[in-house]
Amino acid sequence: MADETLEEVLARYSAGPKTGVFTDGSCEGNPGPGGWGFVWVENDQVLLERSGHDPATTNNRMELQALIEAYRALPRDAELTIHSDSQLCVNTVNQWAAGWEKRGWKRKSGPIANLGQVKELYALALDRPRVTLQWIKAHDGSKWNEYADVLASSWLRGR
Repeated sequence: MADETLEEVLARYSAGPKTGVFTDGSCEGNPGPGGWGFVWVENDQVLLERSGHDPATTNNRMELQALIEAYRALPRDAELTIHSDSQLCVNTVNQWAAGWEKRGWKRKSGPIANLGQVKELYALALDRPRVTLQWIKAHDGSKWNEYADVLASSWLRGR
């Protein structure tokens, strides 16, 4: 969880997938200051991790940014699964964005929130066709999802 250190997460959790990329976003208040993070692991070993923050944002923007940064970090021929605990983001990429793009980036029910990020994320996903984006339940004890959560919230301790 966000108040744990990365070392505590590694010591406490063992469940969940052992390979893939895990992303998370966080926000203190919504809107408010927020952070994002991702970790890329293979056989329970960290290959790459990154995080960042924004002083004035929303939780959804940080979830999207975590995915954008994760996709950017992957080679175009990568074949793996990215795990996000944001159903909104996963559904955006896997279900809705193709239709929005066909309609000129419009929804039937109104404007698309965070359109710039949505377009960038969708383009990155299309550019890496062997990468699967999958939803993972938040805070269910999955080690690497909990780790990504701490990365996304680490900016809180540094303020």
